[in-house]
Amino acid sequence: MKIIRLRTGRRNELVDITDEIRRLVKESGVREGICVLFCPHTTAGLTINENADPSVKLDISQHLSELVPERKDYKHLEGNADSHIKSVLVGQSLSLIIENGDIVLGTWQGIFFCEFDGPRNREIFVKIVKG
Repeated sequence: MKIIRLRTGRRNELVDITDEIRRLVKESGVREGICVLFCPHTTAGLTINENADPSVKLDISQHLSELVPERKDYKHLEGNADSHIKSVLVGQSLSLIIENGDIVLGTWQGIFFCEFDGPRNREIFVKIVKG
C-alpha cells in the first residue's frame, strides 16, 4: 500500500490528485489491474469529475456548501457537522481500472480529494492490485 500525503489550504476545496495516482500506477509496474483509493477521514472524501475547466471544482464545492451549510442547528458539537455530511454524500473510496499501465478515465475526468474541514494534513491510501 502507498500513502499520498497532502496539506489542504482551505476549509472546502477539491484537490486534483490525478497525476499523483498516475505516477504511482506507473511506478508499480502493473499493466492490468485495479487501483483502489481510500480516504481515512470522516470530513473528507474522493470523487471523479471534470478537470478541464477549474470552475467545475468551484461549482461542486459551492453547491455542496449550499446543500449542507456550515452553520445550522446540528447536534454535533465540534463545529464540523456539515463536513461529516458532505463526506457521506461524496464517499471515501474509488476503484479505478488499470489498462496498459495507466488508469482508465474519461477524456475530461480527473480524480479529486475533497476537503470539507480544512486546512489540514491529510492522507489517501492507494492499493494497486495486479489483475
